[in-house]
Amino acid sequence: MRKTVEIVLDSWTFLIIREAFFGVQSFEKFQRRLGIPRQTLSTRLAALVENQILVQGRRQGERASGYFFTERGKDLFSTMLALMEFGDKWLTGGERPPLQLIHTRCGCECHPVTVCSECLEPVNARDVTFRDGPGAGYSPYEIKLRSRRSSDPALLERVRPCSVARTLQIIGDRWSFLILREAWFGVRRFDEMIDKLGIATNILSDRLAHLVEAGVFRKEPYRKGGDRFEYRFTEMGKDLYRPMIVMMRWGDRWLSDGKPPLRLRHRLCGSDFEPLVVCSHCKEPIVANETNYILTYELDE
Repeated sequence: MRKTVEIVLDSWTFLIIREAFFGVQSFEKFQRRLGIPRQTLSTRLAALVENQILVQGRRQGERASGYFFTERGKDLFSTMLALMEFGDKWLTGGERPPLQLIHTRCGCECHPVTVCSECLEPVNARDVTFRDGPGAGYSPYEIKLRSRRSSDPALLERVRPCSVARTLQIIGDRWSFLILREAWFGVRRFDEMIDKLGIATNILSDRLAHLVEAGVFRKEPYRKGGDRFEYRFTEMGKDLYRPMIVMMRWGDRWLSDGKPPLRLRHRLCGSDFEPLVVCSHCKEPIVANETNYILTYELDE
């Protein structure tokens, strides 16, 4: 999952991918829509091409070059939808979600639902077990993680309000994401997280405080009358399991050389499964070219 995190969880990279799913293709329109420095945009687009998320080319009959999704890039749509599912539920502040999804395959307004690929029932963290897969313990290269969180979390909602962006304001920092991953494996104590992640104490303190403040973790003392705490998921935090395993599925499919590190089993049906993001109406998987949307806000072009 570290490889997926390194590719996707960068604020500017996320904004570019999001706008590409809204149909933006040209360098100039990315720059105009996002107000991103040209050098920064050039660097991020080059990285997305290098990682085979986008490909640069021209449509037949057009002079200008543009950036288009590869199959690998298109498959990130499920990750965006799973993040949207969480954000729509927990982060709208009682307001309407910023975007109403329309599934053109069935013609209905819908919302994304993460389900088991075998029984098509919604997936919850408490109903999933895991075991080592063929790629367990194998990592072909080391990811260098930046130690600082973005100083401007509002950057992620530049131009448009977005449930995906609001979710990434919580988990979009690489260290926060990896802390959550370890928590799913049962790592709950400060010293255990340091051992597992090799993270500096000040950085870990900062990220844990952020996750508690955001409502993802709650602190519980694990020694009676002591000042040492465990960090346990709240109900809101448990719901982050769905976008995280959808992101994991993307990494398993495209970055693991056919050797996924983990196998997931759904207790309710007893089967190994992949998480699917489906239409709440027809229960069919949602893909980018079978969707339309209604914005609940005004977009300033």
